[in-house]
Amino acid sequence: MRIGYYQFNPVFGDVAANLDTVRATLEQAEADLIVLPELFASGYQFVSQEEIQRLAEPVPDGPTTKALIELAKRRRMHLVAGLPERAGNRCYNSAVVVGPGGLLGCYRKTHLFFEETLFFSPGDTGFRVWDIGPAKLGVMICFDWYYPESARALALQGADILCHPSNLVLPNCPDSMPVRCLENRVFAVTCNRIGTEARGGKGPLTFIGQSEIVGPRGTILHRAPGDRDELTILDIDPADARNKTLNRYNDLLRDRRTEFYPH
Repeated sequence: MRIGYYQFNPVFGDVAANLDTVRATLEQAEADLIVLPELFASGYQFVSQEEIQRLAEPVPDGPTTKALIELAKRRRMHLVAGLPERAGNRCYNSAVVVGPGGLLGCYRKTHLFFEETLFFSPGDTGFRVWDIGPAKLGVMICFDWYYPESARALALQGADILCHPSNLVLPNCPDSMPVRCLENRVFAVTCNRIGTEARGGKGPLTFIGQSEIVGPRGTILHRAPGDRDELTILDIDPADARNKTLNRYNDLLRDRRTEFYPH
């Protein structure tokens, strides 16, 4: 299975241009799965409720989801990508999962970070896994990584690959995802963005790049630079994520003693 990410620097508010950039880059990509950043078409640093209402879109009928579905059908690939979702009078920091057959589903970010709490409602989907045939995909968004329960919840549902759209500004995630993969024996594709946003008189947010693909034993298979666009696609065997045996006495998930874990 060929999996990868596209790390780039979106232009805030220019959804059409950001979609054009993604389409042009992926037009010749040969992959089964590509992960795009969190809020990849809208940009990140909102300054008002009016702005989030203008840029948030319904799923699946908004322009971003429609464009992703069309691209996935044409290129015969699956895409996981972040966008601001509007549902009724609420907005969510969401990620859609699309494939050659259309929309598979939508995940709403569980753990909101910093000023996201001013503009988005906390996600209400819970952590979900989608079976795309060669692999089962679990989705989490950016700051979800800070909570080990996120990755564990997906692993317990059988996820082989954690798809992790991100807009990372804290420095710790790239070195922490190998631990998440090791403790759950899963692959992970973290797709971050690059660049800086400073809008409405707010302090600048600088995104750290360093998107990465990590293997089930915690090995970093590839890590992007912090300051350049990069499309990376690697060959993996998703079956490597299904053997949770550590040795002849220990199985990673079977040996959990949930009766002693606080809730």
